Amino acid sequence: MFGKNYVGKLIDRSAENPADRRRFLKGASAAGLGLVGAGLLAVRDAPAASAAVEDYGISDSAILNFALNLEYLEAEFYSNAVYGHGLPSGLTHGRGHRGPVEGGREVPFRSNSIRQFAKEIARDEYEHVRFLRTALGGAAVARPEINIRSSFTAAAIAAGLIDKWQTFDVYANEDNFLLGAFIFEDVGVTAYKGAAPLISNKTYLGAAAGILAVEAYHAANIRTVLYDRGLAADANAISAARDALDGPGDDQGVTLNGQANIVPADSHGLAFGRTPGQVLNIVYLTPDVANSGGFYPRGVNGQIHTSS
Repeated sequence: MFGKNYVGKLIDRSAENPADRRRFLKGASAAGLGLVGAGLLAVRDAPAASAAVEDYGISDSAILNFALNLEYLEAEFYSNAVYGHGLPSGLTHGRGHRGPVEGGREVPFRSNSIRQFAKEIARDEYEHVRFLRTALGGAAVARPEINIRSSFTAAAIAAGLIDKWQTFDVYANEDNFLLGAFIFEDVGVTAYKGAAPLISNKTYLGAAAGILAVEAYHAANIRTVLYDRGLAADANAISAARDALDGPGDDQGVTLNGQANIVPADSHGLAFGRTPGQVLNIVYLTPDVANSGGFYPRGVNGQIHTSS
């Protein structure tokens, strides 16, 4: 059913190096693809195999690992807000430097509905991490070093929400928590939208589409609550800061022309997309080309790690 050329290209795009391909083939053999896999194993271990990914562009594995870095950040943020602790250790190991998480504590929620929203989102982000790690297998990157404490202060200063000598504690109250969540959710939606055209494996593309949809539900929920609580002006300031970091034209606030703007979209009613480099401009909190900064003091793990 599947020819060798087809399977070869699929493996090349779904693994970042020959070791990943060997692990994939071993699993494929157990699943009943052994005849094809055995015939390819010698070919994939040849010296020329190391250039296979470059021949077909950025691998799907690299794209999913980029997404995993973002999901680590979101999962740590929400888990701390709801439960007062981050991800379990078993979901943080992998390739690259495994770093600690600086900051994070439980939010003193007053509204039962906001607590429930936060709990649901925390569960979804946990499952996103678990799902991506399972899909990637041995190619999954480790959780990079994450700074929650000072990065939100830097983001708030950039947005003009506080002065340079002040501190923004994202876990101090519900309003701060919602504004912090607003930073992530819109970026997550645009990141998956921008990455979708780069994914060739339809299974991976379908999974990315499913995660994008969930992130869009999250973003709309956060935007609605911010609007209802009279926090549109602060959210709009964050939107403007994001636009300044990654280049104008792909961000919209919670209000537009004085009206509610729960669904940010272009003139065709389509969601905006960001390149991986633009996403990193925002999470690194710099408009310049960089390999680290902001929420990721030592950068993200994986092949895609430089902002544009």
